[in-house]
Amino acid sequence: MRFVKGLLKNWGGIVANTKTRWATLFIWVLLIGIFSYIWPQVNDRETSDTQLLPEDMMSVEAGKITNEEFSNDAGTPLLLVWHRDGGLNNSDYEMIQSLYQNLNDEPVNHQTFIPPFQDAPVEALRGSASEDGKALTTPVFFDDTAATKELQAALDQLEVKINDAFGSEVLKSDIDESGLHVRFSGPIGIQTDTVSLFSNADFTLLIATVLIVFILLILLYRSPILALVPLVAVGIAYGIISPLLGFFADQGWIVVDGQAISIMTVLLFGAGTDYCLFLISRYRDELRIEKDKHVALKRAISGTGGAIMMSSLTTVLGLLSLGLAYYESYDRFAVPFSLSIFIMGLAALTVLPAILALLGRFAFIPFIPRPEEMIQEIEKKKGKKLRRPKPSHRFGKKIGKVVTEKPWTIILVSIVILGGLAAFVPKMQYTYALLDSFPEDMPSREGFTLIADHYPPGEIAPVSVIVDTNGADVSLQNELAEHPYVEIVDDPVEGSENKDIQEWKVTLSIDPYSTEAVESVPELQAIATSALSDAGVASADDYVWLGGETATLYDTDQVTNRDQGLIIPALLLIIAVLLIVFLRSIVAMVYLLSTVIISYLSALGLGWIVLHHIFGVTEIQGLIPLYVFVFSVALGIDYNIFLVSSLWSNRKEMPLKQAISKSVAETGSVISSAGLILAGTFSVLAVMPLQVLVHFGTITAIGILLDTFIVRPLLVPAITTVLGRFAFWPGKLWKLRDDESLKERVSEE
Repeated sequence: MRFVKGLLKNWGGIVANTKTRWATLFIWVLLIGIFSYIWPQVNDRETSDTQLLPEDMMSVEAGKITNEEFSNDAGTPLLLVWHRDGGLNNSDYEMIQSLYQNLNDEPVNHQTFIPPFQDAPVEALRGSASEDGKALTTPVFFDDTAATKELQAALDQLEVKINDAFGSEVLKSDIDESGLHVRFSGPIGIQTDTVSLFSNADFTLLIATVLIVFILLILLYRSPILALVPLVAVGIAYGIISPLLGFFADQGWIVVDGQAISIMTVLLFGAGTDYCLFLISRYRDELRIEKDKHVALKRAISGTGGAIMMSSLTTVLGLLSLGLAYYESYDRFAVPFSLSIFIMGLAALTVLPAILALLGRFAFIPFIPRPEEMIQEIEKKKGKKLRRPKPSHRFGKKIGKVVTEKPWTIILVSIVILGGLAAFVPKMQYTYALLDSFPEDMPSREGFTLIADHYPPGEIAPVSVIVDTNGADVSLQNELAEHPYVEIVDDPVEGSENKDIQEWKVTLSIDPYSTEAVESVPELQAIATSALSDAGVASADDYVWLGGETATLYDTDQVTNRDQGLIIPALLLIIAVLLIVFLRSIVAMVYLLSTVIISYLSALGLGWIVLHHIFGVTEIQGLIPLYVFVFSVALGIDYNIFLVSSLWSNRKEMPLKQAISKSVAETGSVISSAGLILAGTFSVLAVMPLQVLVHFGTITAIGILLDTFIVRPLLVPAITTVLGRFAFWPGKLWKLRDDESLKERVSEE
């Protein structure tokens, strides 16, 4: 620890003196050029793989068996969903047949198979339509190995054929309008829509994030130059991060997920700007008492460097905990998030000081911080009075006084508010369905909705019940049909390679994506297992698999619950250890973690109130609670570290209540500013088309605001006041009386 303190004390002179400041910037820019030249950017390595479950999950194994035993090698289907509100007519069917004749004569790229609709009579095609005659689903199969870009090009070709035959309005016009409509859905439609969502939104997200940070910095600091400084530092950090992640992807160390990269951009600008503000705010305070800008910068780095290092380390390790997940969507976040914060922490302690050393007081124009001595010198030269800056931390001092004089009132009111919001958490409803995250006007979702509206609910996604009979005589037809949610059970189909493997297609009578349907999966599995056992098959549960979307949702629920049960305790343990090392206080670790947890629960509750009761969201994505927990804890603890590091430092110089009051005043404005910016950046996710990102950004932003304006300035200082010297136990500060300082104790001894 002494080495670290000594290093931080001299760090400003190492990276930001008159000789090294240019060298520091040159090294970073040189590394950006080299890395970008030899390695690809991370966005060029995004995967289109949507398989997120572990290979040993039941639904995944069922999919493998289906491909081996029941596949007709047709390929992956694109569903063309045709709809006319007044009912499809003979002309529509004839035109659909002509389209399939065209596809037969001139296939689009990577097309592998089409049903021979062009050879069937119109009446046969009509028989495949929905019962009300308003919708028809026809497939086109594509090569399983084709890349998403290749598939998108093929769909563009198909669009041209449809436009030529039917006119462009069938693809583009509102689904509620009269006339014929067609939408691309099914696996291929969903896959291409998913990729296009991010390719179209990434640039928008980046611009929106930069603008919101810049505008908030202008409003908070009223200096255009200062508003650009953190953005430049973050931009330089991103210049290193992007090719590094591209290199990791090329080596197979990570899988680049478009959703993860989108959130990483927001995280980088939000958290990165926060780290910059911690140093800039302290630098401004030092410039008000020190003439030499280099001395002021060294003091600022010495005063905040430890907190920035600890905050970034805590966030890095916290986000790395996602790597413990079995579910790929969590695991793919771990390295990009933690690496971005690690690089940003380095940039905040190297690039930022170098920039500030170059700009000096000029960065704060038009409100330049100067000590009184400099102000008087300028007044003598100009012969006129200059405006003095207003006393700093005025509002923070008032809050510090309140929390130290009425701590119990603050604690009770805070707990009532936060606890009341947390009470809404049990009422939250969740979904894991991917299409629920798509915009309602997305073609694949519109097509899916048409199928759901015009066909029996279960036909959207049948459940596949697969058993290995081991040669026994097993029949599941009647047993499965007796389940209250089962509408139809098809005749069994034998495997092409292993005749003992049989498959029953089960059509449910309810929405296969509903909670009731998902919860019925183990019941259907139990029916099949029982039948195998009755037939004399030992270890029958090893020979039953359920596939299809409903089974996949069930497995997703199981594996994400497992991940939450592992990652949440692991993250709390990691941060607990780091807090003890940094603060040398078990008591402080306990109540700091407790405040972050209650802040997290209240954020979920308030987020549900906003999303459900104001915006009409019926279900949020089931992945969100863990995402929000990791970000709330990892980022929320940053503000607590910044506050208590100031408090611990002040406690050595003054009595406890005075130290608390001064720390609240010193850190109040910068943490409030940082919290507003971080919340603002996460709220930018609302511009993304995927609802999972909208919900995540909303709840995380709410959590950051609660932490910034209730937990950090009020609850934490109030608890510290009530605990008194025991807040520092077992560190050496707990031995001090509340009304004495470490200096006084040393002088007395």
